[in-house]
Amino acid sequence: MFTAPVPAARLPYPYRSEVEVLGAISPALARGLDWDAAAAVARPWVQAVRDKPAPFWAMESLLREYPISSAEGLALMRLAEALLRVPDAETAIALTADQLGKAEFDATSGGPHKMLASLSASAIALSKKFLPESEGEAGLFKRLGAQTVVAATVRAIQLLGRQFVLGRSIGEAMDEAASARKAQPAMRFSYDMLGEGARTEADARRYLASYLHAIQAIAGGRAAEGPEGADGISIKLSALFSRYEDAQRERVFAELLPRVWQLIEPAARANINLTIDAEECERLELSLDVFEALAARIAQQFPQWRGFGLAVQAYQTRALQVVDEVARIARAQGLRFMVRLVKGAYWDGEIKRAQEQGLAGYPVFTHKHHTDISYLACARALIGHNDVIYPQFATHNAGTIAAILQMAKTNDARFEMQRLHGMGEGVYREVMQGTQLPVRVYAPVGEHRDLLAYLVRRLLENGANSSFVHQLADESVDVHALLASPLHPAAAPALPLPVALYGPRRANSRGVDLTCLAEREPLEQATEATQVERIAEATPAEIDAVMARLHAGHPAWNAIALATRAAILRRAADTLEARLPLFCGLLVKEAHKTLGDAVAEVREAVDFCRYYADEAESRLAPQTLPGPTGESNELRLHGRGVFVCISPWNFPLAIFTGQVVAALVAGNSVAAKPAEQTPAVAQRMVALLHEAGVPRDALALLHGRGETVGAALVADKRTAGVCFTGSTAVARIIHRTLAAQDGPIVPLIAETGGINAMIVDSTALPEQVVDAVVQSAFRSAGQRCSALRLLCVHESVADGVIEMIRGALAELSVGDPSRLATDVGPLIDAEAADGVGSEVARLRREGKLIGEATLPAQPRNFVAPIAFELAEIAGLRQEIFGPVLHVVRWRGDVDAVIAQINALGYGLTLGIQTRIDSRALRLAKSARIGNVYINRNMIGAVVGVQPFGGEGLSGTGPKAGGPHYLYRFCGEQTLTINTAAAGGNAALLAGFTAGVAGE
Repeated sequence: MFTAPVPAARLPYPYRSEVEVLGAISPALARGLDWDAAAAVARPWVQAVRDKPAPFWAMESLLREYPISSAEGLALMRLAEALLRVPDAETAIALTADQLGKAEFDATSGGPHKMLASLSASAIALSKKFLPESEGEAGLFKRLGAQTVVAATVRAIQLLGRQFVLGRSIGEAMDEAASARKAQPAMRFSYDMLGEGARTEADARRYLASYLHAIQAIAGGRAAEGPEGADGISIKLSALFSRYEDAQRERVFAELLPRVWQLIEPAARANINLTIDAEECERLELSLDVFEALAARIAQQFPQWRGFGLAVQAYQTRALQVVDEVARIARAQGLRFMVRLVKGAYWDGEIKRAQEQGLAGYPVFTHKHHTDISYLACARALIGHNDVIYPQFATHNAGTIAAILQMAKTNDARFEMQRLHGMGEGVYREVMQGTQLPVRVYAPVGEHRDLLAYLVRRLLENGANSSFVHQLADESVDVHALLASPLHPAAAPALPLPVALYGPRRANSRGVDLTCLAEREPLEQATEATQVERIAEATPAEIDAVMARLHAGHPAWNAIALATRAAILRRAADTLEARLPLFCGLLVKEAHKTLGDAVAEVREAVDFCRYYADEAESRLAPQTLPGPTGESNELRLHGRGVFVCISPWNFPLAIFTGQVVAALVAGNSVAAKPAEQTPAVAQRMVALLHEAGVPRDALALLHGRGETVGAALVADKRTAGVCFTGSTAVARIIHRTLAAQDGPIVPLIAETGGINAMIVDSTALPEQVVDAVVQSAFRSAGQRCSALRLLCVHESVADGVIEMIRGALAELSVGDPSRLATDVGPLIDAEAADGVGSEVARLRREGKLIGEATLPAQPRNFVAPIAFELAEIAGLRQEIFGPVLHVVRWRGDVDAVIAQINALGYGLTLGIQTRIDSRALRLAKSARIGNVYINRNMIGAVVGVQPFGGEGLSGTGPKAGGPHYLYRFCGEQTLTINTAAAGGNAALLAGFTAGVAGE
């Protein structure tokens, strides 16, 4: 029915300089817009709103009393986000006490709602007295009082929700809309059926049914001549398909578009508006492909329908080009669209994604007023395309509204304004006086618990100190300042670029946006061209010769200046970064990495080189120590000798590089023994390090099996230290070998595996939990030391979370890792697949199957991601190094769960999913775990940000990528010199003489 087009870039590069982008649009905009005149029009509106303020419970008033930047505002937002979904009383009490206990609710407002604000603050302060001061606090009076407070808080949040949701069902919402139209007959509504994006096929079908029911109800309601005058609906594509992402474009066209068409047909027949809501930037090109495919079908079957549309986010640096592209599609298909222009809804997420992925820039503007400029430029363009577009301007900014009125009057264009239900009523009350300006209300519809994510997003957007809504309610902000012209672009971004995330000393490693065709193509081409080189295994004679050479070469390498060694590491980092596609191709072909995992691994290796170079210069330089007069004391660090570095196959570049360069920069020579499955990656990196300046008698690769080559290196008398990453069993063998030798005591740095757990309580958002679980348990086919093995879910929410995990497993794509669409590739080799397969067979007999993914037609070395439910934590006997998840329900004391996890003896990673901050911190403190992650996934530790390593059965420490790591590779020497040995302390005597002369 729908065929995915060949990927092609429609829009400019997403990471252009925002200064350059604005330089191209600002001059023409400034010439065509009289901002002073617009501000003069808007000024009376602002003053009137301040003279007749919104009621105390309205958004504007709440933001004034409890701004998001305050502890009070943040506490109330967190309660609003979580409390209504908590099913058990004990947790609800703990959450309420935790959040209200963070702040002092004193009535400080001097505004028009001072009395109500004082009453609310006093009520909250009184309520806090009935809440427990610590989790688990007993006492009947305290318990009854706490339950009363929680019940009242739940009711208050429900009342708050009613201000921002039009109705719990489409019928209720339409009744509310009908009531509102009694006062304003021309008011129109765009209904938004609330809910998170789909994680499962069941979610998607539920949302589809909800949208379809709403369209049928709207179609049977108020009649209008066309979509412009009728109520409509907004749909979210990620709600209709759990895999709405660029990597799954074939499935998007095969599965998502037919569902959207099921909604378009009745909407077109009823002649109402159907708008596709905007989502994150990474889906922007895909959304235009989807939009054009649907438009082409509409042109064939409903050519007269003018109600199809989409939302455009002005905060994107490509927003203006999106507007022009939509107009081009309209003209090409002979259609007229409705386009909603908004400022944008995911700014913080876009910034974080760009920083985490090390992208070339930001796809959004970093200054708020730059978004305002973009919005005005897009508005001007939409008005200019009014022959094929009906513009819908969604804004609460009085200055922006006045500017749009000015531009539209010049072009005599038809358009409408839009506002959110529960917001901006005061501004539009003033704007609409004496005019026939059409206004549409964007109206959320759904149960109160579905409102939470929507409400928090609106609070974050409009609660920021820089937002117009926030400043409108703040009378301390002068009206002239509030309406100051935005048409003056800043000379630089408001945030450092992602490359400068770590400051001026260390550059963030450069990443790849795989959704950007220009960045993805070099990786795909390199992968296709890659041939894995065969590496010969080292013989005993070669091992002896190499160790002799490295032993002899150590003094010269150790004597090289620390700054020179650091410079070599930085040069290696730059070279590796420049060759990222080549190394990614090798990682895909030899280690079976997916493209995303390959990029992340190259970046980690680059980060190791730069981080250890910086750390060496700041921590390994000689240190002057205090002491008595007439004496100098200095602490010096030096390399120990030949370090044997034994790395695993699951991170054959990142861990290999991290071990090797740490040992090198500390002054050691290195015998590098890579995993026998992945020697080509290691050989390529060793060649790069030699090219960067590491002498051949300071670094050598010795490939072979652990039982032969690895064992020989560990037992060699010239080995001065061993750095090992792998299984706990092999680490024990190495430890015993080193301990049994005569001669110096050889240090062992070991990082091993773990039975890594995640604890989920009933305050956690299930969708967020499932995202974290799927990433942590199944990414890299579960072949990570940090991978999630044990999920502990509170019994009150376990059924829902388990069902969602079952559905998410079914959506995973298992197959060739070189394909962009693949989520999970094969295990490293047949031996690993057979071992994990036998454990899965045992679990099928002993556990309760939750769900599993589908294997490819050629299942060689593949293990389907799979999940089982166990009766108790103790039922997990050992780590299964593959895509296998164990789930256990818990009840009662969450501290007992941590105690059971500690009793397993491993201590690598732990996830905690809760909105009770004090609980999260308490559990983290009591956990004997190296890396604890709260409300996020448990994998992908970043060098210098999340130093990685465990304790107990999970390793010796110190943490890789942390400030203490290099010390373990060093020997220490204290040099003390008696500077007064030649007849006396001349410096002290000189000071004494000067003092006497001064008398």
